[in-house]
Amino acid sequence: MIAEADDLAALGCLPAQSTAATLPLHATTPAGLPALLASLPPAVAAYAKALGFAGKAQELLLLPGESGLVGAVLGLGAATPTPFSFGGLAFRLPAGTAWRLEIPAAQHADAVLGWCLGAYRYRQFKAPEREPAQLQVPAGCATALATARAMWRARDLINAPANLLGPAELAEAVLALGTRHGARTQVIEGAALREGFPAVQAVGQGSPRAPRVAVLEWAAPGTPSDAPLVALCGKGVCFDTGGLDLKPSAAMLRMKKDMGGAAVALGLAELLMRGAAPIRLLLLVGAVENSVSGYSFRPMDVIRTRAGLSVEIGNTDAEGRLVLADLLAYAGEQQPALLLNFATLTGAARVALGPDLPALFTNNDHFAELVIESGKNCDDPLWRLPLHEPYNAWLESPVANLNNVASKPMAGAITAALFLRRFVPQGARWAHVDLYGWNDSTRPGRPEGGEAQVIRGMAAAVNALFASPGM
Repeated sequence: MIAEADDLAALGCLPAQSTAATLPLHATTPAGLPALLASLPPAVAAYAKALGFAGKAQELLLLPGESGLVGAVLGLGAATPTPFSFGGLAFRLPAGTAWRLEIPAAQHADAVLGWCLGAYRYRQFKAPEREPAQLQVPAGCATALATARAMWRARDLINAPANLLGPAELAEAVLALGTRHGARTQVIEGAALREGFPAVQAVGQGSPRAPRVAVLEWAAPGTPSDAPLVALCGKGVCFDTGGLDLKPSAAMLRMKKDMGGAAVALGLAELLMRGAAPIRLLLLVGAVENSVSGYSFRPMDVIRTRAGLSVEIGNTDAEGRLVLADLLAYAGEQQPALLLNFATLTGAARVALGPDLPALFTNNDHFAELVIESGKNCDDPLWRLPLHEPYNAWLESPVANLNNVASKPMAGAITAALFLRRFVPQGARWAHVDLYGWNDSTRPGRPEGGEAQVIRGMAAAVNALFASPGM
């Protein structure tokens, strides 16, 4: 896998070509500080000592010399460095400067990824107050660049205002992704959607912006026809009013991000394709808007689903699971070796785990262990919650096969996952990720706004799962 030239230009924080006019960027732990100071010119080392630089996490020291600025040192703290250790640099180092890494090669990829993630800003309508500093990328960082680019794209989708990113535009993003990677794509809408994806249609029928399902199919050249199929399903609710069970205004303020699951699925698909993963890939995005009109679906309606199960609507604000139900049924018909779905599904998951820790539900212990370990290794964590069987009874309905909400006001993330599992074929290896998709405030590498959670850890897990024959 190689970095594309347009990626460097598009990221905006990396020079399109190597330049000799770069400054050295050092990084050190407190324990490594004496050795670093000994390697610097005596006057520079004395300056650092005089200022009390100690190598604490996120401590940054600009180094002066006869020619002006001659370098910088970043404190890493005592913990193991992560990409986010380097995530604040692009806007903390002076604008117009260019830098080269003077750190161990083993840290290069993390530094490049963190630099790029921290340099991200949503630029569609407002330029940042200043341009980021530039980083010269050393060899061996193609995966870091590909990861940053995929996460920038996903963040852009989540941050886009809903008046500009409706179901049609979200579906177009899938088509554009397919074009970049030579994948087959299609958009299902109109009569075909009503017949084949009736739950998606029901959710989106209240909006003048018609619902649709975008489909992408890909395999790297030379991939055998019997290679394992990985299916990704993304909840793409471009704006969620709650429907007739209307949300209070405060709860609508971030509902442009309710397509965050689709953005994550797109980002993961891009990473797998860029890395030529040894799989066949199926991406499904249910692109809808949950609006209020005379055509909106109603509480206590009974709708049909692709799987043949009838669903009573207990609450129109539990719409994302209805969209995913049809996507999961379609994906299951293709007999995937791994079936994954992503969604900003429940507030209950945020109450349980907070904004930074997506909830993982899966029927496969081996995959759970793999993805959790992969997430830990790349600082992209998840936390597994149980598919607690007794709570299935809470989804019973007197008039349909099941209700879309539980009869009790507890364990909302678990009951939502149990609802989804009803649409997964028996024996299929399946995982559901309930994520927040947003940074409430700016931190190093994580600017306020849309966030592409779990992409890095999930890509590593998928590649690891299918790297061994017979998996």
